[in-house]
Amino acid sequence: MSAPYKARCQCGAVQATITGEPVATRQCWCRQCQQLAAGGPTHNAMFATTDVALEGPLATHDYIAASGNTLTQSFCARCGTPVMGQSSARPQFRTVRMGFLEAGHGLAPQMAIWTAEAPPYAVIDPALERHEGQPPAPVAKT
Repeated sequence: MSAPYKARCQCGAVQATITGEPVATRQCWCRQCQQLAAGGPTHNAMFATTDVALEGPLATHDYIAASGNTLTQSFCARCGTPVMGQSSARPQFRTVRMGFLEAGHGLAPQMAIWTAEAPPYAVIDPALERHEGQPPAPVAKT
């Protein structure tokens, strides 16, 4: 599948249309993502902010990540479905949770990041590019 991508939370209160292709697809093993994903990694697709149109009641939580950046996690205010994250270092991107995207989106992680924080039971695909911490910033596709 390719753009536009559709997304919705579990209860349907938050929906999105994403008109561009992702600039990166990642699996994140940072401790905060493990907490968000019940002990595993989050699976994310980074899109240009201008390509993401959201509707519905979002709640947010801000914290300082291991990278030193402020991360804002957004989720459905009604059902709690994780929707996206945004880093203060990269306001031009929205990191959309792949579980928020409608099934059949065809995206898969191309890299695993923050692998130094992965728990001993983590199984990381050896075919993925790996970064022990923060990877280089993605370049917006034009």
